[in-house]
Amino acid sequence: MEEDFKVIDNYLMVKMPEEVDHHKSVRISETADRYIMREGVGNIVFDFEDTRFMDSSGIGVIIGRYKKISYFGGKVFAVNTDARIKRTLMICGLHKVIEIM
Repeated sequence: MEEDFKVIDNYLMVKMPEEVDHHKSVRISETADRYIMREGVGNIVFDFEDTRFMDSSGIGVIIGRYKKISYFGGKVFAVNTDARIKRTLMICGLHKVIEIM
């Protein structure tokens, strides 16, 4: 799981798993928070290249990290979103607070 997290310059890159459910969301949140605090990153990039399913807990992961990182003036990005994931992000209004690329 740790291999899915990399710090590049001021960005925490998070490679999201194929299925983002409650159990995986807890681990993603905890690990991302450790990197945010330990490395002092200013921005987060969630990479959805391999993700085929995400429930509401995945939205919670993004919102929680957005709240933490935006407090310090940082930004959150979503990259490599397929049509389903992008639609999910749009429906819940995340496109208003994060950049979907």
